[in-house]
Amino acid sequence: MTHLPVRPCRLRIPSATFALGLCCLAPPGAAAAQQPADSASPSLQATRAALEGLAQRGDDAGRAGGAASRSSAALIQERLSDGDFRPGDRVLLAVEGEPQLPDRPVPAQQPRTIERQLSDTFTVGPALELTLPVIGVISLRGVLRAEFEPYLTHQIAAFVKDPVVHAKPLVRVAVAGAVAKPGFYFVPADAALSDALTAAGGPTQDAKLDKVRVERSGQRILQGKALRLAFSEGRTLDQMSLQAGDQFIVPGVPGHAYDNVRFWATLLSIPVAIYAISRAF
Repeated sequence: MTHLPVRPCRLRIPSATFALGLCCLAPPGAAAAQQPADSASPSLQATRAALEGLAQRGDDAGRAGGAASRSSAALIQERLSDGDFRPGDRVLLAVEGEPQLPDRPVPAQQPRTIERQLSDTFTVGPALELTLPVIGVISLRGVLRAEFEPYLTHQIAAFVKDPVVHAKPLVRVAVAGAVAKPGFYFVPADAALSDALTAAGGPTQDAKLDKVRVERSGQRILQGKALRLAFSEGRTLDQMSLQAGDQFIVPGVPGHAYDNVRFWATLLSIPVAIYAISRAF
């Protein structure tokens, strides 16, 4: 199995500096509390109990004649059944086991331990499975993001004694427009919104920061004052209910090369990157 090299991106503008720039664009007196992009969407990290409660309330409202509530409850039930993972998703693992204390010098080319082999990024397969070194295939069907780490710890415990497993699902987002390195990036759900733009090298000199927006399936879901304040407050992807596939659009000044054709041509020509792996745990 081929894994994406685990290398943090070279950053052009620190996220704190970028967020400060956006903060300065927020109008005076803006309210501190902001609603997520889709306040009806459950959190990426929602627990099974929370989702079951939302589904029950949706069913109750649906029986009272709310078609939208019935539809929302059905989507939540589907999530509970199928889990949060989809083919092509990436997950980051770091596994710690008992330290090795050899009583004699160890050859420089000694084989990698199981723990080291398992500490990498892995791709979810077409059957919603992870294929891990030594361990083999582990199904993620029906597993929620909130359950991922304890579930994987249980699976790995059959091969590593008393493992300490750090497991973090990554969210795939696109960053396009007036940024240094437009492309697809995998970022943790608990990463700040500004980290997604920083991963792309930060805005260029002709970027119109007051026009930055987030789109989903061609529809604008977050923009203007709400987005600027979310940036300045360090809100995360999860807090703003962003999802895999959402797109950050950074318009440039008139005449900038960004358009729909250029957008997709650029993204499809750039390898997917994983941002800030060294910071993920």
